[in-house]
Amino acid sequence: MAPRKTASKTIVLKPVLDMNEATALHQSFTAARGHAVTIDASAVERTGTLCVQVLLAASRTWQNEKQPFTFSKVSEAFTKTTQLIGINFDHLTAKEI
Repeated sequence: MAPRKTASKTIVLKPVLDMNEATALHQSFTAARGHAVTIDASAVERTGTLCVQVLLAASRTWQNEKQPFTFSKVSEAFTKTTQLIGINFDHLTAKEI
């Protein structure tokens, strides 16, 4: 029997990813477990390390479960902040062919 395909879930990140947003972000990922996930980080203006940790943990979970986990859009602020703290999500960003 072929594996069952599940619908993709899109998680839109808030403009401010601070400590207060980390719990809500974690809950969003918990609700999306078992589905392919696409992250829209186009509105992000500030990124805190706790939310980056949640994103990293989620990406690892999806990788271990062999589910797609990609960023469809990222803001310049999100990219600069994650690079500044030594995290690179480029390999998870959807590319145009």
